[in-house]
Amino acid sequence: MLSDLEGVVAVDDPHLGHHLGVWRPIPLAWATCENPPQLTTLLDLKADEPGYFFAERYRETWWEPLRELIGARFEAQATESGEPSGEERFVVKEPGSHVAPLLAELFPASKLIFLLRDGRDVVDSWLDAYSEGSWAIPGGAFPVPPEGRIPLIRWLSEVWAFRCRAVRRAFETRPPEDRILIRYEDLRVDTTVYLEQICAMLGLDRDGLQSLVARHSFDEVPPDQRGPRRAARAARPGGWRENLSADEQATMHDVLGGALEEFGYGAPAGKPAGVA
Repeated sequence: MLSDLEGVVAVDDPHLGHHLGVWRPIPLAWATCENPPQLTTLLDLKADEPGYFFAERYRETWWEPLRELIGARFEAQATESGEPSGEERFVVKEPGSHVAPLLAELFPASKLIFLLRDGRDVVDSWLDAYSEGSWAIPGGAFPVPPEGRIPLIRWLSEVWAFRCRAVRRAFETRPPEDRILIRYEDLRVDTTVYLEQICAMLGLDRDGLQSLVARHSFDEVPPDQRGPRRAARAARPGGWRENLSADEQATMHDVLGGALEEFGYGAPAGKPAGVA
């Protein structure tokens, strides 16, 4: 929706995190180890190794060039979009949540929108994406057989917790006027209210937001472009209760338990999650 606003250059999923902080261990290791290692990234795992490109001891040599590279890339997209240089707002969707603290440090004047969604719905959504014929298959996902669902649930649950904690660390580096936390469950109910708050933070014109929201409503998506295995799937919080088996829900809660409480989704399995 923000991409439709004048003065906004929207960058959709640039995958910076996948290049700057690839996961260790890989999903296979997580699925097959009896006592899986704690999730981390190469940025942390290899920081003290002198041969690692982003080694901490050489930070002063790669820090500013990296910042300039990212900025130049986004500026090129702004030029192509026709926005006047220096006037645009770059809204970067999911630059790489697990490296959010690094990106926040690279761009100290940036503002942060923390869009938080119940981890159980996130896991459920990704399980759907990792199925035959889904929208995500061409982008690198793969069909997971029934016996692979439980290991994948463990992995995806850990990833949600890791990413949310990383974004929270970045969020806490910003003053109140430069950050906003929005829960997906609330955004579904009061979309215009939250868009107004974002526009106020970014200094954008707030006229016409209601018509913008109506235009992007889930109900406006053609029926043949929404539903299972589609990017526009359901827009209905809590679907994990119907889509995951009892064993799958138990596995998910076993991994997510502490993180769900941390982020205000601490209701027991089978009961509605509270929204703090």
